Amino acid sequence: MTKRLSDLQVKDLQHVWHPCSQMKDYESFPPIVIKKGEGVWLYDEHGNRYLDAVSSWWVNLFGHANPRISQALSEQAFTLEHAIFANFTHEPAVKLAEKLVELTPDDLNKVFFADNGSSAIEVALKMSFQYHMQSGKQTKKRFLALTDAYHGETLGALSVGGVDLYNEVYQPLLLDTVRAKGPDCFRCPFNEHPESCHAPCISYVEEELVAHHEELTAVIIEPLIQAAAGMKMYPPIYIKRLRESCTKYDVHLIADEVAVGFGRTGTLFACEQAGISPDFMCLSKGLTGGYLPLSAVLTTDKVYEAFYDDYGTMKAFLHSHSYTGNTLACRVALEVLKIFEEEQYIEIIQSKGERMRMLATEAFSAMPYVGEYRQIGFVGAIELVANRERKEPLRSEERIGYQIYKRALAKGLLIRPLGNILYFMPPYIISDAEMQFMIRITKETIEEFFAEREG
Repeated sequence: MTKRLSDLQVKDLQHVWHPCSQMKDYESFPPIVIKKGEGVWLYDEHGNRYLDAVSSWWVNLFGHANPRISQALSEQAFTLEHAIFANFTHEPAVKLAEKLVELTPDDLNKVFFADNGSSAIEVALKMSFQYHMQSGKQTKKRFLALTDAYHGETLGALSVGGVDLYNEVYQPLLLDTVRAKGPDCFRCPFNEHPESCHAPCISYVEEELVAHHEELTAVIIEPLIQAAAGMKMYPPIYIKRLRESCTKYDVHLIADEVAVGFGRTGTLFACEQAGISPDFMCLSKGLTGGYLPLSAVLTTDKVYEAFYDDYGTMKAFLHSHSYTGNTLACRVALEVLKIFEEEQYIEIIQSKGERMRMLATEAFSAMPYVGEYRQIGFVGAIELVANRERKEPLRSEERIGYQIYKRALAKGLLIRPLGNILYFMPPYIISDAEMQFMIRITKETIEEFFAEREG
């Protein structure tokens, strides 16, 4: 018997077009109406609750309806909600920029605000290109990106992405990007192990740099984790060697830390683990703890100075949007950074990360359909496979990850999959009991699904 839809579900299906969704799926699996959030839990209109194991698309760091962040937002809303950011400024933006410069790797001294991760990528690409044009390097008009990369869904960001699911239909509109084979530690062609390797796969990038460096403006990477590709993880030595090669060939390095920044990899920023400073660092997602859209691009004085001149030279960076430097978002971001500092959350993340690793390894390591459980910091991923020994992937058309996701929701757990990879990226406030629930329900659901599939 078909369950009757609520009024909100009916109206949603009449008018709302949801992201990353085939809307026809919603005919049999309608949208769940969330009425409130508290801590790691989301509550629907019927009172059912769901543990948000993916931090609502990786943005929620300190729990839903966090009292401290909510209070900061409320206080700011009664003072100033927004002001034009051209020729005007305000205290939250100035303090946030100052704090980001203090926390990020050396040499990143200038901050440009945007409103989401894709926009931050667009800003970095445009800045890098314009820098080279204004520095007399007229041949540098292309970018180098990795296979399986994901950098957002505006056209410039799609151009440097490498996931066909998002890119393929738009290929006629995209930039001509140089593509190098990215790291794949699960199916390593060099038979290396991440803990001991010296990143021989960087040779794929080096070959393209040798061949194309005179026409390349920048290389863009997701440090340590290629997230949308299925949480593909690789060691810091890869980034260190890439930084050296980019410097050698006078090509910028853009670090897309939109998904991995703010503690997700066990350090505040992933680049710290390689001991390097990129030419551009793009930040978003966790920056406001899941409250408001905001992103930031940090770059060097050297880049900034190439734009600094009399107006008539037309060297200014003429990129903007109406909500640049939004006051509410900046104030919330400041509170998020204060929580990190005052409550020593990097140490908490590292401790909870080790606990999650222990629980997950014990739960999944012997399961016949799990090819690998991998983890960096507080990001864990279960790669489901058809054959464990051969690491044979499951057929994508079976949508096994999606079917497991639906079953887990019925048990009170939100683990939205990436194809046939299930992942954990919970809020940092998750308790030990909640973490055990997350692991236990995931294991139960996988076991039940494959038992029925084989039966």
